[in-house]
Amino acid sequence: MPRIIGIDIPGKKRLEYALTYIYGLGLAKSREVIAKSGLDPAKKADELTDEEVMKLTGVLRAEYKIEGDLRREVAQNIRRLISINSYRGSRHRRGLPVRGQRTKTNARTRKGKARTVGAVRGKEARSAAKVATR
Repeated sequence: MPRIIGIDIPGKKRLEYALTYIYGLGLAKSREVIAKSGLDPAKKADELTDEEVMKLTGVLRAEYKIEGDLRREVAQNIRRLISINSYRGSRHRRGLPVRGQRTKTNARTRKGKARTVGAVRGKEARSAAKVATR
């Protein structure tokens, strides 16, 4: 597994797909990086020489915002939205969908596991029902 900018990329995959394991690089940008560094996209990541890894690292550091810097910028943008009390910031704060999706149904990824409101379940419900019937 070659290590590029502190990330272990899978060695058995083609280079253009292996680079997508770096946060901030998709397939299009990975192909761009490979073209700029003059490498063969069909080459497996394990077959890279040290010189080629250095070329890739140089192109990535010089021209792209990836990994830690990008994560920091995204987190900073979210903190800014929250601090100025924008609508999007309030949705982030509450853990709800930010981009206008419906929440009456769906939205389980953002809202978490469904919680029943108002209904008592389990032993407490049975014992409460027995007390109420007496």
